[in-house]
Amino acid sequence: MKTLPLFLVLFVLSSAVLLGQKQQQPVIQKGRQVLFDFRQDRTSKSAPITAATQRLVLSKVFRKYLTDENKCRQDFAGGGSDYLAAARKAGQIAPSISESATGSFTASGQVQTAYVIFTGECGATHADNFGSKRVAIFSGQHLVADVDSDFKSNIVRKTDLNSDGVDELLMTTGDMAQGTLIEIAALVEFTNGRMRVIEDFGTVVEDSCASGSPGSSSKASVLSMSDFAPGKMPNLRIDSYVASCRNVKRWRFLSTGKMQ
Repeated sequence: MKTLPLFLVLFVLSSAVLLGQKQQQPVIQKGRQVLFDFRQDRTSKSAPITAATQRLVLSKVFRKYLTDENKCRQDFAGGGSDYLAAARKAGQIAPSISESATGSFTASGQVQTAYVIFTGECGATHADNFGSKRVAIFSGQHLVADVDSDFKSNIVRKTDLNSDGVDELLMTTGDMAQGTLIEIAALVEFTNGRMRVIEDFGTVVEDSCASGSPGSSSKASVLSMSDFAPGKMPNLRIDSYVASCRNVKRWRFLSTGKMQ
């Protein structure tokens, strides 16, 4: 039997290892930039909301509301098929501002503040995502936009991807059930008094580590962008990774596209 030279054996083995590594990594395009990396730990960067700002904003967004959830009527049962809408109509809400961002959200050259508001409908449960969420945009003390955010509750980044002078917001919403954390993300803009979803990224975090179930893992996405041109939205891409439930996570490439 013929034997292969040692250097040839080492070359074949190293080639197989490199091939395996390439299959574990997404194709990185030249000129691609990270929009957001959901593998990283996050802390809120929003400045604290003062009591005076709370009163100013909430009084212009809501016709009537409660300043304390303990003042909710215990006998309030709502009406019709939409409990949250009934609570808002009846003034059975205890709203609060959770965070804010400064930018130009409805027109170029404006100095505006976008506030994320937890409406706090009385009696809203986990099934109702604990109440609806809103985004209110102010220029100074003037309310210029007030929209339902479709439960989007966190601002993770402000952008102007098409360089038109009007900022977009990368927003998320999350939920925890039976030890599994799910987070969903979307890039949105505000036009003609409405919120429009530019890109729905779907699930960007799925972490079942707290469940303690066999096979638990942490999955997270990296959003990136390429093909930049003035007046045009760049190409957006989703790469997802998975890691075991360790204190120091070792991320392994999982897939490109929306997380399954």
